[in-house]
Amino acid sequence: MGKVVLVTGVARQLGGRFVRRVQRDPDVDRVVAVDAVPPEHHLGGADFVQADIRQPAIAKVLAEYAVDTVVHMDVTATALGGRGGRGGRGSVKETNVIGTMQLLGACQKSPTVKRLVVKSSTSVYGSAPKDPAVFTETTPPKSLPSGGFAKDTVEVEGYVRGFARRRPDVAVCVLRFANILGPAADSPLAEYFSLPVLPTVFGYDPRLQFVHEDDAVEVLRLASHDPERGTLNSGTFNIAGDGQLLLSQCSRRLGRPTVPVLLPAVTWFGSALRTLGATDFSPEQIRLLTHGRVVATRQMRETLGFRPKYTTAETFADFVRSRGPGLLPPSALAGAVDRIAALPFAGGIQSVN
Repeated sequence: MGKVVLVTGVARQLGGRFVRRVQRDPDVDRVVAVDAVPPEHHLGGADFVQADIRQPAIAKVLAEYAVDTVVHMDVTATALGGRGGRGGRGSVKETNVIGTMQLLGACQKSPTVKRLVVKSSTSVYGSAPKDPAVFTETTPPKSLPSGGFAKDTVEVEGYVRGFARRRPDVAVCVLRFANILGPAADSPLAEYFSLPVLPTVFGYDPRLQFVHEDDAVEVLRLASHDPERGTLNSGTFNIAGDGQLLLSQCSRRLGRPTVPVLLPAVTWFGSALRTLGATDFSPEQIRLLTHGRVVATRQMRETLGFRPKYTTAETFADFVRSRGPGLLPPSALAGAVDRIAALPFAGGIQSVN
């Protein structure tokens, strides 16, 4: 018989895409798609199981289907909008941390599980003023994330390392993704780039990296398979497209003006945006848009054997094409810029030219 792959977090677009892709592989016999809510997109021929990974019942799913490969994608920064039981930061944290603990506990007891792939994030490195120019997989952060999704990922990876020590017979692969972008991206950063005017931190122009959602699906597929000759599909790997972009370059390519905001007022500004429902302008995102983050991908290429199809610039270009022009007509956009620039906390306005 072929492989039996269980995938969590399938109600999200990326999870659904991975499910549809991996079931086409000839050595995969069955795909079990798990989420607490039914997905709005189709899952091909996968078996959908409505289950909350925060509950012990996930162990029964592993046993019933004799799962040998687990791809854990239900580690996310935001809740599913408008979906029952998944709203709010508290629920997201529970799914990220408690859900991971329950899933790992079930995997530890399962005699059939032989491979575990975990979707993590480069946010584990944080964003601080004295960060190194480039993070490798072994570079410790200057300051550990103190909250939000970044702290969740640090805790999740800690539990995964503990699982790997307890089950050395299971191949464990942790993929630390840079910001995932593409036509279907629904991350906080994608929401930020979709604003008609981009608030930035006055005096800073951070370096950013992106990975295309197509490449994200493909590297997850690669990591879920038994290693081919010359590769080792276990360990921790940074995943990002080649190159980097400055935030100012991103704004110009989007055709959206920026409004530099003085750093002491950024938190207030972010709270206002969250209240208006414009974007999840969280403290960790503010730090990213202040100090940026760049990671090395040598291990991804040489050890994991994966080469992204899209560079960082090409990923962003595809994202820009999917968003089109600004969300407001030119006249309304100009008026909004003038009003924001006149606010007492704004440090002036920067043209897109």
